[in-house]
Amino acid sequence: MASAYISISRINLSHRAISPSISSKRRYTTIARVAQNQSYWESIQSDIDSHLKKAIPIREPLTVFEPMHHLTFSPPRTSASALCVAACELVGGNRADAIVAASAIHLMHADIYVHDNMLLTDRVEPRPTIPHKFDPQIELMTGDGIMPFGFELLAGSMDPASNNADKILRVIIEISRAIGSEAMVSDQDHEANTQIHRLHESGAASGAILGGGNEEEIERLKKFGLYAGKIQGLLNKMGKNEEGKIEKWRALALKELEHFDSKKIEQISTIVTGDSLKFSYVGKS
Repeated sequence: MASAYISISRINLSHRAISPSISSKRRYTTIARVAQNQSYWESIQSDIDSHLKKAIPIREPLTVFEPMHHLTFSPPRTSASALCVAACELVGGNRADAIVAASAIHLMHADIYVHDNMLLTDRVEPRPTIPHKFDPQIELMTGDGIMPFGFELLAGSMDPASNNADKILRVIIEISRAIGSEAMVSDQDHEANTQIHRLHESGAASGAILGGGNEEEIERLKKFGLYAGKIQGLLNKMGKNEEGKIEKWRALALKELEHFDSKKIEQISTIVTGDSLKFSYVGKS
């Protein structure tokens, strides 16, 4: 069964030396808030995992579904899929409205990750650890099937009773752009078009669309997702210290949330703030 955890890479619990009792209260309040935010993101990821396990059970023919199941859950989790759900809930939607899109975004991420980390891939950078249970040829063919299956899930979620076909079609377009030719220039432009950036961008926009957000809300969350993706992209690069860029992108991301109800933005904002800065979802098939 998949497990998920969120590591918090930077939490500043230091305060001015006022009074030990006041300092302790503030510290406990901060810890409680961080724990609540952890629980929020963990619950989203748990729901995404549950949905994917139902969609991709290990069944006959095992030569197809066993590697597909394994390669879906073996890559590190992306916060882009959880951001999709959080954006949906921020604009007033229900988690169920976005869970299929969030699952599809994870499948896109898994496909990209599998192809980028195959044993036969010629890489100069350090290779992240990923268990290779199958031959490279099987991983390649299975990875090629994961992405279209994500779109199949989205298409299958169209419900005439809910009249959601237009929203689903728009989400399919958003995700297609995130993994299409525009994202392939990532090696030439690390600032704007990497796939991790665009997956977060499309994830936030898709959640807002499915949650019934208006055009301004969709656009603002799309920008928020882009900055969140840039931050997560830097944090996941080994040996990189880009605090200046992170601070800049964090400020721009939070600026996009000023339009929303201040009481509702705390949890989604933790994807770019120190309360829960780096998401490290690790799953086991």
